[in-house]
Amino acid sequence: MILCIDQVLSAELVSRIRSTLAETDFRDGRETAGWHARTVKRNEQADGRRPDIAELRQEVAKALQSHPLFQMAARPRRMKPLMFSRYQAGMAYGNHVDDAIMTTPQGAMRTDLSFTLFLNEPDSYEGGELLIDSTAGEQTYKLPAGAMILYPSSTLHRVEPVTRGERLAAVGWAQSQVRDPQQREILFDLDTTRRQEYEANGKTRTFDMLSKSLANLIRMWAEV
Repeated sequence: MILCIDQVLSAELVSRIRSTLAETDFRDGRETAGWHARTVKRNEQADGRRPDIAELRQEVAKALQSHPLFQMAARPRRMKPLMFSRYQAGMAYGNHVDDAIMTTPQGAMRTDLSFTLFLNEPDSYEGGELLIDSTAGEQTYKLPAGAMILYPSSTLHRVEPVTRGERLAAVGWAQSQVRDPQQREILFDLDTTRRQEYEANGKTRTFDMLSKSLANLIRMWAEV
């Protein structure tokens, strides 16, 4: 499942992130790439050792923790500290698949889901689309500032060359409580349906049965 989520970050937080990134130090993005991805990766990443960058990481993580749609779709068990990336004119990230295992402060983590949070408006730069190669073919995404795309880490994807301006984004990865992507989609659809039932009709017998089924499927499939 590939999911676009609007307004994950507030306009105020996006503005503060951009202001901080304008004053921060960036490093060669190849430092965090695997040996094969290093050959096609050309971007820059904010130095996560800086206190101001670490603070912004925490703020974005809190926004994700409190966002119901992200929680419903990802059901995160563990997340890797996100990275702030910058692509200036001429920069791109060629075809690659994200590492299956990544290190975190809590230990090794399996990557089930990847996400990109866009930090500047799409008309402020040219190029820079995220292209995902799925069973439906190649699809490109270039979302408004504050919006997110969430997609399986198993997909082949790339960032098209930026030809004007600069592309700013926050990228991250999550290990889900539910490993199987089809099971995650079933849970997402079921949770969406029961919420719609509640909004339309309140706490009905239908809502209760949907909630029971959702809870029991999570109980059956979750790894915690």
